[in-house]
Amino acid sequence: MSYRSLALVIGAVAMAITMMLTVAAGSAFAQEEQVAKTVVGEQMLGAAIAFGLAALGAGLGLGYVGAAALAAISENPKIQSRVFIFIGMVESIAIYGLVVVFIILGQ
Repeated sequence: MSYRSLALVIGAVAMAITMMLTVAAGSAFAQEEQVAKTVVGEQMLGAAIAFGLAALGAGLGLGYVGAAALAAISENPKIQSRVFIFIGMVESIAIYGLVVVFIILGQ
């Protein structure tokens, strides 16, 4: 099994789990009013899954982009600044995951 298909399977399973937890939490807490804000276990699990998958995706992507970047820079050193832009774009995926964590825990 290649890394791409493995990543797709892990992503699909994580999305399914997250959607099931969202539906279950929405129906379980639909009629209750919360007086004080508390972070429940489902929110922590959802935040952990969101950031874990974002970090996994960023790590895999950075491995592919980093290998290609080193090969490209070795052939043409003038494109080094452009390569760093692509590396920054891949690393931003983990930052987006962190933003999702703050959104999940802030609700």
